[in-house]
Amino acid sequence: MQDDLQTDTFSPPARAHQSFTDAKAAVDLLEALYAEATEFLAREFVRTVAKGHPGQRVRAYYPEIRLTVVSFDKVDSRLSFGHVASPGTYATTVTRPDLFRNYLIQQIALLIENHGVSVDIGPSDTPIPIHFAMAGQAVPQDGVMDFSLRDVFDVPDLATTNDDIVNGTLTRYPDGSAPLAPFTAQRVDYSLARLAHYTATDPEHFQNHVLFTNYQFYVDEFEAYARAMLSDVTSGYTGFVATGNQVITTQDGVIQPTAKMPQMPTYHLKRADGNGITLVNIGVGPSNAKTATDHIAVLRPHAWLMLGHCAGLRRSQQLGDYVLAHGYLREDSVLDLEVPPSVPIPPIAEVQVALQEAVVNVTGLAGAAVKTRMRTGTVATTANRNWELRYDELFARLNQSRSIAVDMESATIATNGFRFRVPYGTLLCVSDKPLHGELKLRGMANTFYRERINQHLQIGLEAIRILREEGADRLHSRKLRSFDEPAFR
Repeated sequence: MQDDLQTDTFSPPARAHQSFTDAKAAVDLLEALYAEATEFLAREFVRTVAKGHPGQRVRAYYPEIRLTVVSFDKVDSRLSFGHVASPGTYATTVTRPDLFRNYLIQQIALLIENHGVSVDIGPSDTPIPIHFAMAGQAVPQDGVMDFSLRDVFDVPDLATTNDDIVNGTLTRYPDGSAPLAPFTAQRVDYSLARLAHYTATDPEHFQNHVLFTNYQFYVDEFEAYARAMLSDVTSGYTGFVATGNQVITTQDGVIQPTAKMPQMPTYHLKRADGNGITLVNIGVGPSNAKTATDHIAVLRPHAWLMLGHCAGLRRSQQLGDYVLAHGYLREDSVLDLEVPPSVPIPPIAEVQVALQEAVVNVTGLAGAAVKTRMRTGTVATTANRNWELRYDELFARLNQSRSIAVDMESATIATNGFRFRVPYGTLLCVSDKPLHGELKLRGMANTFYRERINQHLQIGLEAIRILREEGADRLHSRKLRSFDEPAFR
């Protein structure tokens, strides 16, 4: 918590914690507390800008959820979330309960049901930074006004905004309580702000199933697919959102060209229950892949899949063949501090099966014929775009790992999926074979682009359909849980 510069602090009226055994009622109070706090800060900010320093510190607090369990309850051992492992007090701060309403209701209801206890809702002791309370509105930088903003309002504090919970380095808060959720409110707010900036779409548009790609070609095909779905009243899709939060609800809806594309253009094919599809063009490289997944993770998606291009390493592969990753050689380095390279990144069986079934359904291939166009194996992810020029140095590691393809994003996305407990999978398409004289140069890859982009995307969309129909409960795996796993999914 930041140091106070005034002993006199102006805050909303103090509220006592209330106990609930009804999850919807608990979330209703979370929404009321959050609205009260942010409206108070916004009102006082406008007053301060107009009238000057108020002579006191202005502060409001995130709401929180607290849960106390007094016995070693026996719960269903198959559950991957919705319970705690041992007696104690568990807590989490909450932001944007309106955005996370359905998620919060589900998580709280499971805790009440599995442990037979109530949950306590009330203000926390964590202040809301003014920048997050004023999300979407301009906040002047220090030096613009005749006093420092920090003297009056709390600002984002990176000392308390981190991934210590998901990284397993924070198991207890200073008050002795254990984390109830994988992210604190400050961490969520940080990512919500970054998402809006990087993707040019607001967080509320994001859907529970996310496709990552590294080429604009997939975006064009995704929009065409979305328009077709909007023309089908039985599809279940309600709208399509393009960059700049442009929403269309009909097949012929108009989307204006964007003057300046964001760093990671993002598009959403929405369903009323949030189980639609979000497509993110992350661009090229593991740094972009980490950035995107770092922030999307706070939205707690049900799964994310990588659909990208790769270099095929085997002579038997052809341009346009598919690679289903079942292991990763991590040469990207960007997550080595969070997840040491010695940690295995396991395949998620449900995702692997869905991707393989999708290949069969879309291509029409079956049985042994599938193996003529798709190989399952290890994908090496590198941070070096021109890795071919260092092939002699890489040969031993590629050979020892039995890698069948090289890309620049897949291992990063899978590793962050493992770290953030988001089910993940990778299906790549061979776009070049540099070791066998087939380089991705003008003319050589035209056929690949013409014939494979649409089919590759359709496979990803079909995999999501399969996962959605199987249900999220089956998808979320216990293999992603740690020893002291937070109860919230």
